[in-house]
Amino acid sequence: MPNRLAHETSPYLLQHADNPVDWWPWSEEAFEEARRSDRPVLLSIGYSSCHWCHVMAHESFEDEATADFLNTHFVNVKVDREERPDVDAVYMEAVQAATGQGGWPMTVFLTPEAEPFYFGTYFPPAPRHGMPSFRQVLEGVRSAWTDRRDEVAEVAGKIVRDLAGREISYGGTEAPGEQELAQALLGLTREYDPQRGGFGGAPKFPASMVIEFLLRHHARTGAEGALQMAQDTCERMARGGIYDQLGGGFARYSVDRDWVVPHFEKMLYDNALLCRVYAHLWRATGSDLARRVALETADFMVRELRTEQGGFASALDADSDDGTGRHVEGAYYVWTPEQLREALGDDDAELAARYFGVTQEGTFEEGASVLQLPQRDEVFDAERVASVRARLLERRAARPAPGRDDKVVAAWNGLAIAALAETGAYFERPDLVEAAVGAADLLVRVHFDDQARLARTSKDGKAGANAGVLEDYGDVAEGFLALASVTGEGVWLDFAGFLLDHVLARFVDEGSGALFDTAADAERLIRRPQDPTDNAVPSGWSAAAGALLGYAAHTGSEPHRRAAERALGVVEALGPRVPRFIGWGLAVAEALLDGPREVAVVGPSLSDEATKTLHRTALLGTAPGAVVAVGAAESDEFPLLADRPLQQGAPAAYVCRNFTCDAPTTDPERLREALSS
Repeated sequence: MPNRLAHETSPYLLQHADNPVDWWPWSEEAFEEARRSDRPVLLSIGYSSCHWCHVMAHESFEDEATADFLNTHFVNVKVDREERPDVDAVYMEAVQAATGQGGWPMTVFLTPEAEPFYFGTYFPPAPRHGMPSFRQVLEGVRSAWTDRRDEVAEVAGKIVRDLAGREISYGGTEAPGEQELAQALLGLTREYDPQRGGFGGAPKFPASMVIEFLLRHHARTGAEGALQMAQDTCERMARGGIYDQLGGGFARYSVDRDWVVPHFEKMLYDNALLCRVYAHLWRATGSDLARRVALETADFMVRELRTEQGGFASALDADSDDGTGRHVEGAYYVWTPEQLREALGDDDAELAARYFGVTQEGTFEEGASVLQLPQRDEVFDAERVASVRARLLERRAARPAPGRDDKVVAAWNGLAIAALAETGAYFERPDLVEAAVGAADLLVRVHFDDQARLARTSKDGKAGANAGVLEDYGDVAEGFLALASVTGEGVWLDFAGFLLDHVLARFVDEGSGALFDTAADAERLIRRPQDPTDNAVPSGWSAAAGALLGYAAHTGSEPHRRAAERALGVVEALGPRVPRFIGWGLAVAEALLDGPREVAVVGPSLSDEATKTLHRTALLGTAPGAVVAVGAAESDEFPLLADRPLQQGAPAAYVCRNFTCDAPTTDPERLREALSS
């Protein structure tokens, strides 16, 4: 019999709807039940494509005896961290403070007042590797709750007080300058892996936001070292197993330092961020590899993640059926030499093994290899390789596919809109721009309420019940600003403005200019979450700062610019010390130092060829964070178009920054120079 999760929209929660555990969704009713029955709360947090979440579910939450114990002694609450990042952030902070580490599945025991008193992540069904079994943990917590209640209350109270006292190191209200950004670059150089690309050791994550900073820093200062780190990292990732050499798109991270073996789940946010990175790398260098990877990643998102309603699904699972009924990580993606022979015949299998680095012993598990593009002296026949790739992709498509989390997350769709709009514009792929517009339309139709407040998620065209958090407002506004620059449709600038007005009114601390992850009128948790560091995605703080700055450049709004500058004060504090973890904040700071530049392109119409050439030239400018408005002369579509006449009847471009404007130009080459110096 299904439990209470059967009525939820989250695919992760629905995966647990048939558990014998009597799950509750996060709700006041669950805590009322805990108070009424005098039971502690078991809070279990995970997400749909989390491998160890599935393992713990199968071992413990599907087990009748474990479920009986849970149902008797606890009120059990299941949370999708992607749907409730605020709940996740608050309790993850508590877990990390208490244990020094965190991860998912996250297992937290709470009082009926939602105060945490015991923590963990994955617990096995039997003791192993020094870990207690889940049942031992449950019995220990039940015993403490029953026999040592005063001790539990004391621990819970201390944890909540400690969290309340953990104020972030806020650097004041001034944005970083040349010195801080140079120190950040030096810090990244120290952490850079010159042999393999990337930063730090294993596991190695794709540093998309850091690469954006490096590209912008090079564009502003000409620092060749910054560009080299960006280029080499992008090439190593694109040649590694973290990149899907057949279907395009990136896995979540590499378990090794060499980018060989990925954790195979594919997240929308990684692919959106990396698609944009490779498009920007191509814009800076003309690299054929960057062009190919940007387009293949964009095509992957549209082909495999776009939903029927036009939005983009959250993720593809790491696990899939290996053909024997077992769910195995990576089964969809890896190949043995024998599987190559079955698909291609002996001669082409031998070529494929050399080209993709498939070995007899394997690079993964059980003799299977993850496909890579090793550096080789050998020259391969391009047509033959294309044929091999097409046949392998066709054979792979017949395998059981990984599951897809169809939940549409507002923030991640904002990232996808920006990536697809720009990639489509750069490479003259109007279908990609149309896909971006489709996702933006869905967000406006489904995620906006009548006051332009955002819902965090939707599924099947129906908005979820959870309010948007700061990253939703920042990333969606960023996507809309990119779409406005690409399409010349000012309505997207208007929608971005609505969202950023909410940021100013509901997320900013008026005294310090600091930003909170949840709105002032959001559900009250034991702590109001506030994290300026970039992790897998830009922090809400950095995302909002970037969108506020771009909107101010478009409109001349001083309140928006000042809010961006004050928000960047935290980058002044953290950039020189932990640059890997505030990459997008550093990238926004680069835009601020450069102006950012404001470009207005006017012509007789958007379909006019000379106007289109100037517009495309403007979009391809590398000046950090430059904003572009395009429209007919005397149009009121964008504020930047006001008082911008044609030049002797010809289309013209106007470039301004820091309250100073260049002479208008009708020459694309002069415009290119103005946006690359």
